[in-house]
Amino acid sequence: MIGWLEAVVLGLLQGLTEFLPISSSAHIRVVSAFAGWQDPGAAFTAVIQLGTETAVLIYFRKEIWEIISTWTRSLFNKELRGNWAARMGWYIIAGTLPIGVLGLVLKDQIETVFRDLRLVGTTLIVFAIILWFADHTARNKLTLEKHLSFPHALVYGFAQSLALIPGVSRSGGTVTAGLLLDYRREDAAKYSFLLAIPAVLASGLYELKDIGEGAAPAWGPTILATVISFIVGYAAVSWFLKYISTHRFTLFVIYRIILGFFVILAVSLDWIPAQG
Repeated sequence: MIGWLEAVVLGLLQGLTEFLPISSSAHIRVVSAFAGWQDPGAAFTAVIQLGTETAVLIYFRKEIWEIISTWTRSLFNKELRGNWAARMGWYIIAGTLPIGVLGLVLKDQIETVFRDLRLVGTTLIVFAIILWFADHTARNKLTLEKHLSFPHALVYGFAQSLALIPGVSRSGGTVTAGLLLDYRREDAAKYSFLLAIPAVLASGLYELKDIGEGAAPAWGPTILATVISFIVGYAAVSWFLKYISTHRFTLFVIYRIILGFFVILAVSLDWIPAQG
């Protein structure tokens, strides 16, 4: 069972790492293992992500309202269907389909096999290298308003679905896809955050039914962790968008590789168990 101290620590971790390309679920899994805590599980992780996603809803409230309102009106007004906000609504829906389908198909693996720390360490390293390659080959010229299309939305969507494996990173996977498609860093990150909204909200709300039941964490610590993740997450998303406007992702790549090798070493030397 998760106590109040664990809730504070895990809430801080979630808020700090959700929007950075370093994988929040990996950090929650790794820190819990080193602290000797029981793996909080996929349900707890999904629910506290509602906090960071609320931060996104507030931070991008104007864009989100424009997308929702324009998309809804375009269903009845043909003249609005060419508007970027109406098209963005369809692109977010299309990009959400891969993770929705794979999340249901792979539900058992997500809660068991995918949380093996050997896999987590490996994905941290592998996707760090892919992010580095994308960052150094991208031409950073495409924008969401002018260039986003259904094929691109699906590529983003499949990249997001890789985040079902802790260590990949939802933002890292989708931003990498955007860079490989030659989108500007800021645009790739922005679409990554917008695309995550339906999937994270659906996953978090679905997993609410398991909180407080059986071996799942109790409501009190879960709510505390969610509130903390919201507060810290709002500051993190603001900082991240400003940072990548003038910096490459090299700092995050180096950090991922170091952490990945350390996790694999720790498991190999039996400092921490591979399974929680």
